[in-house]
Amino acid sequence: MQFIKTLARDENGATAIEYGLIAALIAVAAIAAMQGLGNQLTGTFTKVSTCMAGTGTAC
Repeated sequence: MQFIKTLARDENGATAIEYGLIAALIAVAAIAAMQGLGNQLTGTFTKVSTCMAGTGTAC
Protein backbone atom coordinates (compact mmCIF):
# COMPACT_ATOMS: atom_id res chain seq x y z
CA MET A 1 0.00 0.00 0.00
CA GLN A 2 2.87 2.36 0.84
CA PHE A 3 4.33 1.74 -2.64
CA ILE A 4 1.13 2.91 -4.33
CA LYS A 5 1.04 6.10 -2.22
CA THR A 6 4.67 6.82 -3.07
CA LEU A 7 4.03 6.13 -6.74
CA ALA A 8 1.01 8.47 -6.76
CA ARG A 9 3.10 11.33 -5.32
CA ASP A 10 6.02 10.81 -7.73
CA GLU A 11 5.95 13.53 -10.41
CA ASN A 12 9.08 12.62 -12.39
CA GLY A 13 7.14 10.72 -15.05
CA ALA A 14 4.58 13.52 -15.37
CA THR A 15 7.34 16.05 -16.06
CA ALA A 16 8.81 13.87 -18.79
CA ILE A 17 5.38 13.47 -20.39
CA GLU A 18 4.81 17.24 -20.28
CA TYR A 19 8.12 17.88 -22.01
CA GLY A 20 7.25 15.27 -24.62
CA LEU A 21 3.89 16.93 -25.29
CA ILE A 22 5.53 20.35 -25.61
CA ALA A 23 8.10 18.96 -28.07
CA ALA A 24 5.33 17.32 -30.11
CA LEU A 25 3.35 20.58 -30.22
CA ILE A 26 6.41 22.50 -31.40
CA ALA A 27 7.06 19.87 -34.08
CA VAL A 28 3.47 20.09 -35.36
CA ALA A 29 3.66 23.89 -35.48
CA ALA A 30 7.00 23.76 -37.32
CA ILE A 31 5.67 21.28 -39.88
CA ALA A 32 2.59 23.43 -40.51
CA ALA A 33 4.72 26.56 -40.96
CA MET A 34 7.12 24.80 -43.32
CA GLN A 35 4.29 23.44 -45.44
CA GLY A 36 2.90 26.95 -45.87
CA LEU A 37 6.34 28.26 -46.75
CA GLY A 38 6.86 25.39 -49.18
CA ASN A 39 3.65 26.24 -51.01
CA GLN A 40 4.74 29.88 -51.34
CA LEU A 41 8.16 28.84 -52.64
CA THR A 42 6.57 26.52 -55.18
CA GLY A 43 4.44 29.39 -56.48
CA THR A 44 7.43 31.72 -56.65
CA PHE A 45 9.61 29.25 -58.53
CA THR A 46 6.77 28.45 -60.92
CA LYS A 47 6.32 32.15 -61.68
CA VAL A 48 10.06 32.65 -62.20
CA SER A 49 10.26 29.60 -64.46
CA THR A 50 7.29 30.80 -66.51
CA CYS A 51 8.80 34.27 -66.88
CA MET A 52 12.19 32.89 -67.89
CA ALA A 53 10.52 30.70 -70.52
CA GLY A 54 8.85 33.79 -71.93
CA THR A 55 5.35 32.34 -71.74
CA GLY A 56 4.12 34.34 -68.74
CA THR A 57 2.08 37.51 -68.92
CA ALA A 58 2.57 38.62 -65.30
CA CYS A 59 6.34 39.11 -65.39
